[in-house]
Amino acid sequence: MDATPIFSRNAMRHGSEAALPERVPLRAGPLTAELENGDLRNVELDGEPVLLRLYGAIRDRNWDTIEPRFTRYEVEQGVDGFRVRYTAECVGGDVDFVWNGEIDGTPDGEIRAVFDGEARTPFARNRIGWCVLHPMECAGLPAMTETPDGVVSGTFPVAIMPWQPFFDMKSISHPTRNGGRVTIHFEGDLFEMEDQRQWTDASYKTYSTPLRLPYPVQLQAGDRVRQVVTLTAQAATHPATEGEAGVAGLTVGGGTGRTMPAIGLGSASHGKPLLPVDLERLGAMGLGHLRLNLGLTAEGWRDRLTLASREASTIGVPLEVELQTGPDGAGAAEFFRAVVGAGASLARVLVFSSGSLTTTAAVMESVAAARDAVGISAPVGGGSRAFFTEFNRATETLPLGSMEVAGFPMNPTVHAIDNASLMETIRAQAETVATARSIVEATPVAIGPITLRMPFNPNATGPAPEPAPGTLPATVDARQPSLFAAAWTAGSIGSLARAGVDALTYFQTNGWRGVMERSDHPLRVPGFSSWPGMVFPVYHVLADAMAFSGAEMLAFGSGNPTALGGFAARQGGRMRVVLANLTGEALMAKLDLPATGTARIRVLDETTFPVAASDPSRFRAGWAPLSREEAGSLALLPYAVATVDIEG
Repeated sequence: MDATPIFSRNAMRHGSEAALPERVPLRAGPLTAELENGDLRNVELDGEPVLLRLYGAIRDRNWDTIEPRFTRYEVEQGVDGFRVRYTAECVGGDVDFVWNGEIDGTPDGEIRAVFDGEARTPFARNRIGWCVLHPMECAGLPAMTETPDGVVSGTFPVAIMPWQPFFDMKSISHPTRNGGRVTIHFEGDLFEMEDQRQWTDASYKTYSTPLRLPYPVQLQAGDRVRQVVTLTAQAATHPATEGEAGVAGLTVGGGTGRTMPAIGLGSASHGKPLLPVDLERLGAMGLGHLRLNLGLTAEGWRDRLTLASREASTIGVPLEVELQTGPDGAGAAEFFRAVVGAGASLARVLVFSSGSLTTTAAVMESVAAARDAVGISAPVGGGSRAFFTEFNRATETLPLGSMEVAGFPMNPTVHAIDNASLMETIRAQAETVATARSIVEATPVAIGPITLRMPFNPNATGPAPEPAPGTLPATVDARQPSLFAAAWTAGSIGSLARAGVDALTYFQTNGWRGVMERSDHPLRVPGFSSWPGMVFPVYHVLADAMAFSGAEMLAFGSGNPTALGGFAARQGGRMRVVLANLTGEALMAKLDLPATGTARIRVLDETTFPVAASDPSRFRAGWAPLSREEAGSLALLPYAVATVDIEG
């Protein structure tokens, strides 16, 4: 190309020309909150989080969320109270539902939210109504729920709970850690709670219509849904202290006893051979492995194995294979013979029967025997190929004693797709590792693929709709080539590596779900901001982490973990700190450098985006010296990532 295309600031930041939605600060006595479109977010009682989010959800028969379009929006604010009124239309596929939202906050610490809607056409739904997200910081707090059968006492789970901790709730009441108390009443349906950390949401979710009831439910035109959620609060006895607005301090501590895991990429799902320039760039990253998803019941699997083996060999890395066999491991012997014939090196093999979401003892036994028969030593294991949820729910059927490696995939968009919700998942990712460790103990844990969107929908009750002409498939996220994906990945690596995983697989080599765009085709969809051969920002974050594979992970103490994420590692006399602004606003970060040694910095943001995307080698060599004074006031633009190296 003669010149690098010019993208808008918003496209570079978060992959869309549209501006991020405005957040309106609200107060109801001792309660503060933020209003974003129709969602009430970050409700705090005297500075302590008590509600992560309150929102209305319309979920179709495949659990897809039908996003609202607001036709009326009114906000009135007082010194100590507020009044919100809006009308939302949710139209998509066969769904056509309109609803009115009313949210009122009063000076005595009460927030009352009314959902009142009507189906305008017949359609099948899995859920309609209010969802209440309790922050994951509630873990371990006692709670009392009012049910039709009386009051039930319980506790917010500490380890991720595979099934619902609370059922048939008319209300729930619990203390806060600072001496306050919140009570939430529900009207219009029975509500129950699930531990959303299973899907890496940073919350416990209370929702309407118990899942034990059959779904989907057919609605007719004119059917109405009305629900009321009322939050009342008693003030805290020890209010939380407020930090400096717009500033996040970072403390890098000593060793955590963990090491930076091997990090790999998935092979490209488009199935086309990588070009020499692609292989050269991948070779420069320092990949730990190349992951191949291989179904032995599909035609052409040998050709896919040969191609992936050749590309992995050129890059100089082994293959990690997610192997889907025939019934009870059928085809495994042919697979391992083909591996030997291709001269492939294997890092590990995670095995499943075709059509199954979790590993069975029969398939494990068959695949391990086939591996042993050809003299391959790579570990064979399994877990879940859907979500951590399935892993956590299958502990009695997984062959834990014979699994030599345990794994599951991860993505942040199961329940919400907005930027803030995705960034919230970073903290919850470590919780899946902690719970997995309690299940598998010392067995190595390999997580992947880690993607922005679901590679497939394991919970669909009907066929997935085809994308409209000119739109992206459901598996592709428009934020993939943006700074947002880079910042999210930096936070994700830090969360998972400090939790103690052994291997991670992010995204793919190239294409819409990769770390760079393909060089052999023109741009196909205007909504995906890339050009042929473009290197995505996430490439650089992954390369910065891969360069420290096996290094000692250091404690990473962010003064505001919802705003500043990343990781720190030490290898020999060299330390690397990667800081990511997880917000859509500019942020000031404070980093205390060691008293001795020299430091340098490289910043990935909207000012360096063009060179990072078009000339990755030049960008990666573009270090600048960093003084202690400069490190104490690092200005990070929205979704910027700063890499700091310290020698000596």
